[in-house]
Amino acid sequence: MEKYLDETLSFEERAADLASRMTLEEKVYQTLHGAAAIERLGIKAYNYWNEALHGVARAGVATVFPQAIGLAATFDEDFLEKVAEVISDEGRAKFNAQQKYGDYDIYKGLTFWSPNINIFRDPRWGRGHETFGEDPYLTSRLGVRFIEGMQGKDKKYMKVAACAKHFAVHSGPEDIRHSFNAVSTEQDLRETYLPAFKACVQEADVEVVMGAYNRTNDEPCCGSKRLLEDILRGEWEFKGHVTSDCWAIKDFHEFHMVTADAVESVALAMNRGCDLNCGNIYGNLLKAVEKGLVKEETIERAVTRLLTTRMKLGLFDAPEKVPYNTISYDVVDCEKHKQINEEAARKSIVLLKNENQTLPLQKDSLRTIGVIGPNANNRKALVGNYEGTSSEYITVLEGIQRYVGDDVRVLFSEGCHLCKDRIQGLSQGNDRMSEVRAVAEMSDVIIACMGLDASLEGEEGDEGNEFASGDKPNLELPGLQNEVLKELVATGKPVVLVLLSGSALAINFAEENIPAILHGWYPGARGGKAIAEALFGEFSPEGKLPVTFYRTTEELPEFTDYSMKNRTYRYMKNEALYPFGYGLGYTDINCRNTTLERAGGTYTVKAVLSNDGQMKGAQTLQVYVKACREGAPNWQLKGLKKITLEPGEKKEVSFTLTEADFALYNEEGVKVLAAGDYEVYTGISQPDARSIALTGKTPEKILVHIKEDKVIPE
Repeated sequence: MEKYLDETLSFEERAADLASRMTLEEKVYQTLHGAAAIERLGIKAYNYWNEALHGVARAGVATVFPQAIGLAATFDEDFLEKVAEVISDEGRAKFNAQQKYGDYDIYKGLTFWSPNINIFRDPRWGRGHETFGEDPYLTSRLGVRFIEGMQGKDKKYMKVAACAKHFAVHSGPEDIRHSFNAVSTEQDLRETYLPAFKACVQEADVEVVMGAYNRTNDEPCCGSKRLLEDILRGEWEFKGHVTSDCWAIKDFHEFHMVTADAVESVALAMNRGCDLNCGNIYGNLLKAVEKGLVKEETIERAVTRLLTTRMKLGLFDAPEKVPYNTISYDVVDCEKHKQINEEAARKSIVLLKNENQTLPLQKDSLRTIGVIGPNANNRKALVGNYEGTSSEYITVLEGIQRYVGDDVRVLFSEGCHLCKDRIQGLSQGNDRMSEVRAVAEMSDVIIACMGLDASLEGEEGDEGNEFASGDKPNLELPGLQNEVLKELVATGKPVVLVLLSGSALAINFAEENIPAILHGWYPGARGGKAIAEALFGEFSPEGKLPVTFYRTTEELPEFTDYSMKNRTYRYMKNEALYPFGYGLGYTDINCRNTTLERAGGTYTVKAVLSNDGQMKGAQTLQVYVKACREGAPNWQLKGLKKITLEPGEKKEVSFTLTEADFALYNEEGVKVLAAGDYEVYTGISQPDARSIALTGKTPEKILVHIKEDKVIPE
């Protein structure tokens, strides 16, 4: 028996044997995302390019969950793993069916290029809604659990292969990403841009890492010695395979100008350890070998890594040996998954404002509801980008109509276009204002549905991005949305604002003039049902902001400035409109009785959450650490735990902090626990003045004193 067929050997041994049997040309064509079949070796065609950001994408029907930023707003790592288990079950089920019918096309493999764990450092970035927000700790925890849910828990086989992307220091601008050089200090690199990747590699054992389009500190990321050799495979001992972003390698010579031509570009990427080319430029590896720029054994090493991944997925073993082959198509979009999807939408909703308990609405006291705005009946605003196809979509308008049934009249006006000055092309502009006034006049309460959708914020080159690159020019509600809001406030009727967007918006007028504001992100295909239930008090909102809502872009550094100074809650100086970690509910949950016990280098923090309100609710207990010295960041999130409580119920929550949680990186990138005082905060929000004012609750504080400096080994 050939070694590669011997299931008693390790996957790595078998993959190395199989790669060694290929001709140079066969090896080269295994390094393209659409890897060719090699019939003489029993290798089927395989396409590595698949997506599963918030559900299996681009391959037909699947459960379409809230966009990643909405999943981040759950602040619930246990739930993220549950969502990923659903996604990977559906991914396997679809793959099993596709294989049965001989479909080896793009988006039909088991290598899913998710999650996106880049840091959402600037609210203008169009792809920020693909991420888990602005905080390295939150992104690390959610990324790790998402990957674990995707890859499964079998001791031998992976359910699917997850991918941490885009490595590294990548967060816009979109329109210059192919030529841009992201300059980062060593301190910012270690403190902000790398931690989530490190956690996903070392804790979650992620199988794939994708490089970014841009350069980082002068090196193109998909050919970076520092990132790929020194850090990823050197320091972190990554054993999986590296893929380029799509067509990123041709940027080396076309835009970054670090190589002379395609042959030099593929040589640089391959020699640095980029094993897979999303695209077709790696065909030039044949010329690179001819010219002596790449050794054949280097290509064989890449092919061995790629085949190892496929072997871990069970693609070369007897089908009955692989447990995931029994997952049948009937799990796709099943009733259980729909229920988990609705739960995800409910958990992600953030209540930003609720003056005088405007919410929840009382159905019995209403005769007519006016639902007004461009996102009220907008399916695009449910799903974001990198989405699958749902068998059913429930918009906010449809959710409200279903909830109130025939008991309450629901009137609707689109109000205005999402970003243009008119809906009908031949009109004089602002062509729905009279309808807005008529609906408002007839209504007992007005639900204004505003925000963005993935046609406005998204990836460079996405069809339909209204602002060309996909980035936002500013943080304002686009088009005539603010004008419509002002008109609604002027009616004197009660107004509730429902925002659907994947990023922070400067809704200063709404904060000052509208009594209740809900943020639903892009809440998934069934999100309108969850939003209607939130409006009418079927549950208490529990989501938290994974990003800072700023008052204006003027307080931010230039978009192209990758320094973290005055960015995100960890380094900002101005007061936020709505802070990271903030979110209200309908019940009153408090944090009390915080204690801290120290045993060597370990600190056990305990606190009690109690529901002092009148309804069941969930709350995320948040732990922040602040070094009390000049030049240190603001407090940083170091622990979170979601707890559900019945009225009157109490639960003690325990966290373990280590010396690494108190340590900070110095300018040389060394992690140092400095002597001095540190503050540990526990509560339901950050300890900043704005969060305290908005919640009416002050986090509890405990002081920790460190006696001497200490370097923390990585």
